[in-house]
Amino acid sequence: MKAITRLFDFPYYQLKHHPLEAALVTKSNNNWIKTSTQEYIDKANAISRALLRLGVQKNDKIAIIASTNRTEWNIVDIGILQVGAQNIPIYPTISADDYEYVLNHSESTYCFVSCSDVLEKINKVKSKTGLKEVYTFDHISGSKHYSELLELGKDTSNQEEVDARKADVKSDELATIIYTSGTTGKPKGVMLSHHNIVSNVISAQKRCPLPEHSRALSFLPICHIFERVFTYLYQYLGTEIYFAEAIDKIGDNAKEIKPHTMTVVPRLIEKVYDKIMAKGSELTGIKKKLFFWAVDLGDQFQPYNANGALYNFKLSIARKLIFSKWQDALGGQIIFMASGSAALQPRLGRIFGAANMPVMECYGLTETSPGISASDKRNGGWKIGSVGRVIDGVEVKIAEDGEILCKGPNVMLGYYKDPAKTASVMTGNYFHTGDKGEIDPDGFLKITGRKKEMFKTSGGKYIIPALLENDLKQSRFIEQIMVIGEGEKMPAALIQINIEFVRDWIKLKKHDVDDNLPAMAASKIVQERLQQEIDRCNAKFGKWEQIKRFEITPDVWSIDGGHLTPTMKVKRAVVKTMYAHLIEKIYRPVTIN
Repeated sequence: MKAITRLFDFPYYQLKHHPLEAALVTKSNNNWIKTSTQEYIDKANAISRALLRLGVQKNDKIAIIASTNRTEWNIVDIGILQVGAQNIPIYPTISADDYEYVLNHSESTYCFVSCSDVLEKINKVKSKTGLKEVYTFDHISGSKHYSELLELGKDTSNQEEVDARKADVKSDELATIIYTSGTTGKPKGVMLSHHNIVSNVISAQKRCPLPEHSRALSFLPICHIFERVFTYLYQYLGTEIYFAEAIDKIGDNAKEIKPHTMTVVPRLIEKVYDKIMAKGSELTGIKKKLFFWAVDLGDQFQPYNANGALYNFKLSIARKLIFSKWQDALGGQIIFMASGSAALQPRLGRIFGAANMPVMECYGLTETSPGISASDKRNGGWKIGSVGRVIDGVEVKIAEDGEILCKGPNVMLGYYKDPAKTASVMTGNYFHTGDKGEIDPDGFLKITGRKKEMFKTSGGKYIIPALLENDLKQSRFIEQIMVIGEGEKMPAALIQINIEFVRDWIKLKKHDVDDNLPAMAASKIVQERLQQEIDRCNAKFGKWEQIKRFEITPDVWSIDGGHLTPTMKVKRAVVKTMYAHLIEKIYRPVTIN
């Protein structure tokens, strides 16, 4: 077979080199339903034939919106790409208004949706879009099921036309438009070519220590380029892909399938850690002492036996007595987890490394397909607190102001219908990431903050919010935090407390505080305990950087509430607006004469 140059080449490569009986596996009615590599390709070809019979032309846009990852998404993806059309993946959690914007901006002609919740949103705006038809993956009364297309494509008489369309697709042509969730304004359509993504997959596989026929658990939204690239990567490596039922079923699904890897975001690792620590706190006697001895030991962990023979001996005991149970919670066979989207707290990198479930940090953006750098636990490629070394074929340089600039085959074609915006993020062939970072003498890239988020106080001092926020998010009392203070006399913070943990703490300490969020947010006892966390953090920073005041928000920061993007990043401008009254209270408190 020729070298892989287009995204739809991946399943054919798998068929030739690593044919699987369980290439794609989705759970339905309590059973894991396996789709083989051959069936995957056969169904994708049927979708392609059906799309041609519907009159789909080269460069038509077809949207897919799924609330969970599933086999059908991948079949339709390949079916769309093979006929020279483009896949427009859309986040299921955005508003109906945003659906309308993305569908119209992309000029999508057809749409595939997973379930009734997504269909309901689509039906609200369908008449205002150019959609000709909507197909569902679930069987929903009154809607067209995607199996109708499989039936329409059953007749193979136009397969030659499909093959001709495939042959006509060039590597440098547009494959997909991914609308970034963005923390401000309307979503931007990032245009990625087949070559952008294929080059990233081929480079990423060199950092991926998975044996053939390994198993991956997939649950991060596949509409995000991070999970999507890993899905193509798994196909390239001959890795079986199991799609988790839902985020809250990850633990159960992992115990069932015993995955060797999964992609994660730091927030998920934090939640896993918090649950483990909560269970540890419930232990008594020698079991509790052993648990926290292991945790303290893990907090000192460094890769490659850097701590010496005595430490390794203690660690072997901790792994056998304590950390083996952590491993069992995720199936017991994890080789590594790949983390993206945000910086992982170094403490979590150490503790999960000690538990023999190493988290390999990766870095990139939608605009870079996404990989810029990746860690690799082999060959000295893992340094906790960094996002690894730059991957093959990609160049990185640090600008004078500390911004990370990237050049390579992974850099997007541009923003759809917005050449001015595209020009604003490019200097020659270099893409401006908007992130600040540094490269250490060993070639490891470290992210130090977002360029746009850095601000100056009224005293002329620069503050990098991410440094303070990342430190404070290590506190089990804090779920979300946003450091503020641009143009003000001092830094301050808006905090959403970790409701479950604070509730348990109140109960344990027998404090007289109601356990609902508004009551906890208003409680002097809770505020005083949070101040201890702030004081601990402040001790690590200069006086001008220290958080002088904070307010606890009386509600949960969420995607649906508008506080967070679908990738769980804080929408800073939105949060500022929502809590303008709390910001006023911090900086301009009302005084009574």
